[in-house]
Amino acid sequence: ENENPCWCPSPGRKQRKTNPSFLLNPRAFPVIQRHRGKRGDAAAAMAIPLVLVLLPLGLLFLLSGLVVNTVQAVLFLTIRPFSKRLYRQINVFLAELLWLQLIWLVDWWAGIKVQVYADPETWKLMGKEHALLISNHRSDIDWLVGWILAQRSGCLGSAIAIMKKSSKFLPVIGWSMWFAEYLFLERSWAKDEKTLKSGLQRLKDFPRSFWLALFVEGTRFTPAKLLAAQEYAVSQGLTAPRNVLIPRTKGFVSAVSIMRDFVPAIYDTTVIIPEDSPKPTMLRILQGQSSVVHVRIKRHSMSDMPNSDEDVSKWCKDIFVAKV
Repeated sequence: ENENPCWCPSPGRKQRKTNPSFLLNPRAFPVIQRHRGKRGDAAAAMAIPLVLVLLPLGLLFLLSGLVVNTVQAVLFLTIRPFSKRLYRQINVFLAELLWLQLIWLVDWWAGIKVQVYADPETWKLMGKEHALLISNHRSDIDWLVGWILAQRSGCLGSAIAIMKKSSKFLPVIGWSMWFAEYLFLERSWAKDEKTLKSGLQRLKDFPRSFWLALFVEGTRFTPAKLLAAQEYAVSQGLTAPRNVLIPRTKGFVSAVSIMRDFVPAIYDTTVIIPEDSPKPTMLRILQGQSSVVHVRIKRHSMSDMPNSDEDVSKWCKDIFVAKV
């Protein structure tokens, strides 16, 4: 092995040695600095119009969101005690007004392309029935992808999700989620079991077709977490997952047990980021950078679900391990 630190192999070309005198030539460094300076100037020039666009949009969203939150609070105190149905119908409209601003950010500003794959029967029923939607968790904008699907299906204002408890304290977004009856959990089953069951029971008389979204993996996918999941599967004699994590099924089992009587379908949803597309993030969206997201949806009839909790748990694990 050549120990010369200046040896620079160049793939596809004849290997050559770099002239060491270049490294000692002080005149070369100002050239490098000038190039770096030009790149920095270009980045700064691009950042200025970005800030000029995003700052007023952010202020508009904040102010309009606070107005919506205020109206929601007034309705919660004045109308909900007398007519929960009317409160929910108005709140569905208010939540949709707020969420549409974020969908515009994803759909039009960043140009995120969400491509949906579903059979004709599933596509026909989406938005026209109550559904429990389970999905893998690939990125920090999966919740926005879910809103885009709900908006296309006509049920954006009645799309609900199970979220971390800390989310409800976020100004505007978290407060509106709380008024919209999102379910907030602490990731401790001893504390969450009662909260989850009571929240699911409240949805029995929801006046509009709703989706309840549940990320059953419990955390966002990373290669390190996948490796840990595979090692755990091997140690427990389970089939090792390839592209998802092993689902945490207690919440799903409770949801199926309680919602059997009034929710006709489960939407098995798979979020896929193509290998040739950059991973979508909130930062990329704010910078107006596009990505591609593929979403596969398969409808399962709730009446076809197993009866025992153990079999329901196994059903969930099996469909996740099979995801490609």
